[in-house]
Amino acid sequence: MNRLLHELLQEGVKGQVFPGAAAAVACGSGPARQTAFAYAGVLNSRTCIPVTGGTLFDLASLSKALSTSLICFALFVEGKIHPDDHLADLLPDIPPDKAQISLRSLLSHSSGLAAYQPWFQQFAPTQQQESKAALLRLILDEPLAYEPGSRCLYSDLGFILLGHLVEELTGQSLSECFRARVTAPLGLEEELFYHPTAAERLRCAATEDCPWRGRVMQGEVHDEHCWLFGGAAGHAGLFGTAAGVLRLCGAILDGWKNKGAGGCAWAAFLPEALRPQLPDQTWRMGFDSPTPGTSSSGSWFSPSSVGHLGFTGTSFWIDPDAELIVVLLSNRVHPSRENTKIRQFRPFFHDALRSLF
Repeated sequence: MNRLLHELLQEGVKGQVFPGAAAAVACGSGPARQTAFAYAGVLNSRTCIPVTGGTLFDLASLSKALSTSLICFALFVEGKIHPDDHLADLLPDIPPDKAQISLRSLLSHSSGLAAYQPWFQQFAPTQQQESKAALLRLILDEPLAYEPGSRCLYSDLGFILLGHLVEELTGQSLSECFRARVTAPLGLEEELFYHPTAAERLRCAATEDCPWRGRVMQGEVHDEHCWLFGGAAGHAGLFGTAAGVLRLCGAILDGWKNKGAGGCAWAAFLPEALRPQLPDQTWRMGFDSPTPGTSSSGSWFSPSSVGHLGFTGTSFWIDPDAELIVVLLSNRVHPSRENTKIRQFRPFFHDALRSLF
């Protein structure tokens, strides 16, 4: 399996899908789980340092599933909040049109909030304390795009609100919440985290040569709104290795199948979270499922599978029926986000691997 993984990644590098990538696959559950890893390409096109097992990738929106959602699930289990609580009950100064938006709808992208707005363009490219409050106000003042609960529309805005809510309810930063409730119980503090140190930045895969910030982003979060938040927000900010993402996905699979998840409280909520939330919609709570015929997971992952994509070129898919996990981390936005070849590569990559199982 390692050889096929390596060949697929090399094909991606040669085809200029991405400058560098790491992949990890696991099959089975618990201590008997079998794993494979592969790496190809470079961290940064200017330095040509190769990708290794220690390479840290900007996980982008994988943060929604692997951090913000799991923290919320833990808070549900702890009884601090309930999935059907409304924003008006939890945060002050909620506009009337958003008062009845529930946490369940935010997690399942059915809140009525718009997908995205390029508000960062209104800000100078400097990290200032007041930017966070200003961005939150813009979200709350943004008109709803549709009737809450009527359909799903993938939304950064909803998860930014969730990240803020977590911090308000716990009195901790998102980074502290993630460490306490997700990585520390699993011993993953060195593999998955926010805010890379100066030394860790040298191990990070570079992302975009950002025209707004005027430099290549390496070890700083690529997402502009998350960067304005200081590097950690509900929708982005997490950095991690392929091994770290694989191990966390393994804990999710084990907890989902009631085989233990290292004592993590959030595992008890997974059966509720990972079921369909709205008819004819792919979104679960915090996680997506395959869209028939057009999924990035290819053609062979079961309908009960869950996963998530990240804008920087990252993804994971978990198939509970096959007990299969596939992690693909890349820096496809280096040096430009205009490179969209990964859209065709992802299903090809997953179909090629799925042929082994």
